[in-house]
Amino acid sequence: MSTPPDSARCRTALRDGTVLTVTATRRPRANRAEVKCIVPGAPALAERMTEVVRLARLTEARWDSRDQVVLSIDGTPGLAERDWELAAVLADRLVRGAWRAPQDPVALGWSDAWQLGRVDGHDARILPPGPLLLGGPRPGGEADMDYLPHLGALTGHADPSAAVSSVRAWFPLHSGGINDSLAWVDVAVFPRDAADAADEEDSIAVPGADAVLQAAVRAALAGARHFDGRGSGRWRTVVRFSQARFQGDSYGLALVMADRLARGRDFVPRGRLIATGTSDAWHAGTVAGVEGLAAKTAFILAQAAPGDRVLLPAAWQDELPAGFADALRGRGASLACIDRIGLI
Repeated sequence: MSTPPDSARCRTALRDGTVLTVTATRRPRANRAEVKCIVPGAPALAERMTEVVRLARLTEARWDSRDQVVLSIDGTPGLAERDWELAAVLADRLVRGAWRAPQDPVALGWSDAWQLGRVDGHDARILPPGPLLLGGPRPGGEADMDYLPHLGALTGHADPSAAVSSVRAWFPLHSGGINDSLAWVDVAVFPRDAADAADEEDSIAVPGADAVLQAAVRAALAGARHFDGRGSGRWRTVVRFSQARFQGDSYGLALVMADRLARGRDFVPRGRLIATGTSDAWHAGTVAGVEGLAAKTAFILAQAAPGDRVLLPAAWQDELPAGFADALRGRGASLACIDRIGLI
């Protein structure tokens, strides 16, 4: 296998036709982050570029984590401009040798699900001259254009999303007012190469979350998979929350159950899985109670629908409101109070 280049470029274009270049350079990681993005004067854009590249990497069979890739762009796209996303993904792959092109490619495309390898489309209307790689499915009547509906097509492979299992579970967010909601956590797992030596927690991405929430999510999933006995070292994982900012740890049971469902370790309910609970020992599979029993059970009952499965901590069982279980059954939902995972 040939040595990857030290640097690579991929061009893109803004909606007004302005051509920009994304440059990727590779250097020894030396305990630094595996991806670093630089956009002068636009830290939010640099953060988004980092997120895009990391999520797209999850669809690769494996990657060499000994190198750091530094990406930069010679302009500052507006917040509504997203066609640079595909160029950043391709520049990252070029510099690591994960994809090769005969010349610096020109790519325009964006995605709302890079972790699935999907390329949703492109926005530019004034296209630069020369061969182009345009994100999205091929429309009729444009056979002379090269379209990329998913990242697998770069190497003639199947759509990576076919190998991704994604499951969503719901949990009550209670703040005592109109902001109360039934929030969701979505867990997507992608098979991981057996030779990939990355730590379990390093293989779990939580885009949009702060450092505290990321660490808590990674620790919970790593612990629960350790208890599972067959979950460690097998998956790359992306966790998304419907709300990026919230307090408390009552999402824990919903998170762990969504992960178990995505990995085929539990039975999928007919409707939604609604759960609340936490643990200080996920590695032992235990489930503990959380605060807000009265408010959360009332909110769950109001939101329950036919086919839903509701999981609550066993510590709550003796304190549930009178008639709560019967009321849930009357709405077509089922209830289980559990003290550990894996026995549902």
